Amino acid sequence: MTEAPVFRGFTRETIRFYTALKRNNNRDWFARNKETFDREVIAPAKLFVTALGARLKTIAPGLLAVPAVNKSIFRIYRDTRFSLDPTPYKTNLGIYFWDGTRSKMDAPGFYFQLEPPRILFGAGLYQIPDSILGRYRRVVADPKRGAELRKIVDGLRARAGFEIGGETYKRVPAGYDPGHPNAELLKHKGLWAGLEMPVPKEFFSAALVDFCFERFEKMAPLYRWMLKLY
Repeated sequence: MTEAPVFRGFTRETIRFYTALKRNNNRDWFARNKETFDREVIAPAKLFVTALGARLKTIAPGLLAVPAVNKSIFRIYRDTRFSLDPTPYKTNLGIYFWDGTRSKMDAPGFYFQLEPPRILFGAGLYQIPDSILGRYRRVVADPKRGAELRKIVDGLRARAGFEIGGETYKRVPAGYDPGHPNAELLKHKGLWAGLEMPVPKEFFSAALVDFCFERFEKMAPLYRWMLKLY
């Protein structure tokens, strides 16, 4: 009986593929290297999604981890219809684990990205859906729930290398006090915690799962806070 494959890390070829793609972002080059992409990027990425997804569900039981392209693994193909950049391929590997009660891009989750020579971790909502933006603001302005968020945000900012991001409006929304203690958070139309670093040695072994989990666990309070908006 053949044993099911398990995640043993990405390879140096994974790094080399994306490094070369940055210099050769065209369809002819990609066609010649599609087999390498499938073998050194997609195949280990699927195993990684399964392994890390199982770990993340221990702290976020409702999380979805679907080891497929267009599910947890983002497509490599860029949408160039409305872009001034004509290059057809993304030069990064993006992977998302999201709350299963919502569609992927409307749900808070945990994001992993490789773009050599760096990796990136994120948790939260890249863009707050219009359907809950009003509720987000009301909760941020609430003395108890708003203070809870501020404590989470301040705690993450205090950790070395962590940042709080998300596109923001220039002014506090109408109807809210510009002097409110959470005025800056009221301006957000996306809210996430992020951590970026050079590709670590763990990237090339099964230890990457623990490495990622340890960092996502620190971001989990923001994920759980945002879940309560729904």
